[in-house]
Amino acid sequence: MESIIILIFIIGYLSITLEHPLKLDKTVPALIMAALIWAVLAVGFHAGWFDVIDTHERAFNFLSGGEAAEEGFENTLLHHLGKTAEILIFLIGAMTIVEIIDLHRGFEILKGAVRTKSKKKLLWIIGILAFILSAIIDNLTATIVLVTLLRKLITVREERLWYAAMVVIAANAGGAWSPIGDVTTTMLWIADNVTAAGLIEYVVIPSIVCFVIPFIIATYLPAFRGEIEVDTTEDVVAERLLSSKTMLFLGLGMIVSVPIFKTVTHLPPYIGMMLALGVVWLVSEYIHPEEDFSKERRHLYSAHKALSRIEISSILFFLGILMAVGGLESLVFGVAENGDPVGTLRYLAEVLQEAIPNQDVVVILLGVLSAIIDNVPLVAASMGMYDSPTDSVLWHFIAYSAGTGGSMLIIGSAAGVAAMGMERIDFIWYLKKITWLAFIGFIAGAGVFLLIERVIFQHT
Repeated sequence: MESIIILIFIIGYLSITLEHPLKLDKTVPALIMAALIWAVLAVGFHAGWFDVIDTHERAFNFLSGGEAAEEGFENTLLHHLGKTAEILIFLIGAMTIVEIIDLHRGFEILKGAVRTKSKKKLLWIIGILAFILSAIIDNLTATIVLVTLLRKLITVREERLWYAAMVVIAANAGGAWSPIGDVTTTMLWIADNVTAAGLIEYVVIPSIVCFVIPFIIATYLPAFRGEIEVDTTEDVVAERLLSSKTMLFLGLGMIVSVPIFKTVTHLPPYIGMMLALGVVWLVSEYIHPEEDFSKERRHLYSAHKALSRIEISSILFFLGILMAVGGLESLVFGVAENGDPVGTLRYLAEVLQEAIPNQDVVVILLGVLSAIIDNVPLVAASMGMYDSPTDSVLWHFIAYSAGTGGSMLIIGSAAGVAAMGMERIDFIWYLKKITWLAFIGFIAGAGVFLLIERVIFQHT
């Protein structure tokens, strides 16, 4: 019966990847897949066909556990919903702040700073911005900000897709060496598997390699030759407002404050994002964007309008994907070496470890898998598998691989999914045009990491 749940996931996943040939919005199969996986899981659990495991490695069998098992199942479902909601609230907050900045034409300030018509120069400017910003405000938010900026700079969508795709590579590489740059590095940091200093010291150079090499190759591609077509009419219409600079720096400043808030309070990042959104929203209610500002024009710059511009289908897509992965993670699929029951993803990690004794190869495969399956449960599974000390080579390599490996597919990372939702990037187009660049960067960075850790410093 376990195979039914895995089959639902495979069919749902294929439907997402074939979104354009099927002429079906990817959100539809994601939501149906998540609902069906949990429905089959619930029916099978109550019928005694299979057990459910929670995040504390406790397995529940309904026939032998009764009410306690029922409560365990409900708590497992609520846990996965809670973890998914954290990401969704964070995403909604970040996207709303970006849209408020955009309504006040704050990105015109950044647009004015990017004074080049050369496609190659723009590629490097955007790439460096993505790499640095993602380490400060996380790869997801950096991607949202820069894709919004690209919309201001490049009017031709076909050209913009290339830049948006390269932003994903740079943002994921930038997020991998920062404890707040990616969800997985934050997980490892909170669990004391890595320290901020250790992560930066050993992962920053491989991350730079992972970012730079694909960009060097990209400068020789036809898509980045010549000059950008500039829409001269847009400069007249989209002039700066009195509030442009204030809202840009306030918005970005409040996003940057989220990790500081988390460090001080030890609360999850979404709480800090709620505060950030509240402050930006408050200021937007009272600021005057124009000289002769009237109440009748207030709605043009309001947070309500910003909320209406959010890509809700992307939010629902996240909901479907993360809940489906949570269902897979909760299904007891086998037993570990010590005889304890494990979930599907944990079982997969155990099989990999048994089949491939070399730990470094397993971690590289983890990076490749993170492009296909969400990297959060994969990293969570690896945290449960190993008991290496803080700042060991293993944890640093997992942070690098899980953070950058997702760039190989457009749906392999939060940054990729955000770019996909905002620009409607086709899965197959990305697979053909960008995957090979991301793979070269990932492998080159992994090689540099192993050279530094295993050969130069000879760490074990």
